[in-house]
Amino acid sequence: MVADQVSFPHGQAFLAAISERWNYQILREVFFGVCRFGELKRALGISATMLTSRLGGLVELGLLEKRAYRPDKPWYEYRLTAAARELVVPAIVSVTRWAESQASGLALDARPLLHTTCGEETEPYLACSSCHRPIEAAALKPLATGKAD
Repeated sequence: MVADQVSFPHGQAFLAAISERWNYQILREVFFGVCRFGELKRALGISATMLTSRLGGLVELGLLEKRAYRPDKPWYEYRLTAAARELVVPAIVSVTRWAESQASGLALDARPLLHTTCGEETEPYLACSSCHRPIEAAALKPLATGKAD
């Protein structure tokens, strides 16, 4: 099944995919450069069967691309698709940064991020499209849509 043929809306499929424990961790590791099956298995402490299943599902949803990197063996590496980068990268960065800030007593180093447009190290944040100030959770609320429930 190709991502365009998923029987429910992309947003729901992507949200379900990134909110599942192993899928989120796989997507996070691939974003941070851990792309090969064996590397993912070691980094995550996941069984080969579970990893194979999750990688297949993420490829099927169109979140990961599978590429052979050895011509003599069926060995693959995985990369985020353009669609995954649009949705998953902001979510991964936000959740990872939140987890790093909440890790009391744990030695979690924030992984540096490079903004390739300007070439500088960055600490991304969510900002208002009108006033451009950072958005804090307490200062954000949904508006009524006017649709009948």
